[in-house]
Amino acid sequence: MDQPFLQPVSGFFVNPQYQQTLKEAGLNSLDAVFAYEQGQRLTKSNLASWRHRVRLQLPDGQIAYLKRYSAPPPSVQIKSWLQHGHRGFLSEYDKGPLNELKKADVSIPQVIAYGGRWAGLFEKRSFIITLEIPNAHSLETQLPDCFEKSVSNLPKRDFILKLADFIHRFHKTGYRHRDLYLCHIFLSENTTLYLIDLHRTFKPNLTGKRYQVKDLAQLHYSSPAEGVSDTDRLRFYLEYTQKKKLSFSDKVFLRKIHAKALHIARHDRKHGRVVPFEKRSGKNTTPC
Repeated sequence: MDQPFLQPVSGFFVNPQYQQTLKEAGLNSLDAVFAYEQGQRLTKSNLASWRHRVRLQLPDGQIAYLKRYSAPPPSVQIKSWLQHGHRGFLSEYDKGPLNELKKADVSIPQVIAYGGRWAGLFEKRSFIITLEIPNAHSLETQLPDCFEKSVSNLPKRDFILKLADFIHRFHKTGYRHRDLYLCHIFLSENTTLYLIDLHRTFKPNLTGKRYQVKDLAQLHYSSPAEGVSDTDRLRFYLEYTQKKKLSFSDKVFLRKIHAKALHIARHDRKHGRVVPFEKRSGKNTTPC
């Protein structure tokens, strides 16, 4: 049974198993977390100035990721509250729907600390620390080269079915990821799949179908044409829907997925980015 988080100081919650380790790392309070200057700063062009990501090594040798939110704009906070159905720190949404995903056997990174501070109605700052998934890499870096020698000794057909079942179980919870590209699905050495970057994950009341299309289109879009054939995609869909053959409504639904993927492709081409599901020659992934 998971141990409840402790709150040794105001605004700082920690998994008791990691309390001493984080203390030794100098991460034992909210102020200490925001004063922390060690580790590797992870930046990208579209990362807002009020968001910070750091990769660090803990005293026990494990790798962890620290996300910090410093005075996020009120408009961003309000939008997140409305989408998630409750007021909370932005870092709180990074935890994902832990109980629901656990019941569905959908693995996610382990949270070891989180917290924040309010300034009146709005968030002043918040953070979350998660452990790196041991011996795991994103599917974006593993496909399609891994198919040449199977993914972690898992035959290609079995892998396609495993991935489809994983996404089926996730969507069956009613939640939608909204950023379901291969880079956010990790495969560990023991062939366990993990879902990461959960901060946009939410459970829509009336637009579940729309966001289901978006999730599947993102997955379809990011699956490389070199290694993932049309037959593979059909096999994935049938396993995902738990059907033996396509119905008329399935064909309509698949056209919506493909149309959404084409929309994403048009946007990416304007920015000079490669469109994975249309690419037919050459390789741009990292071998296993």
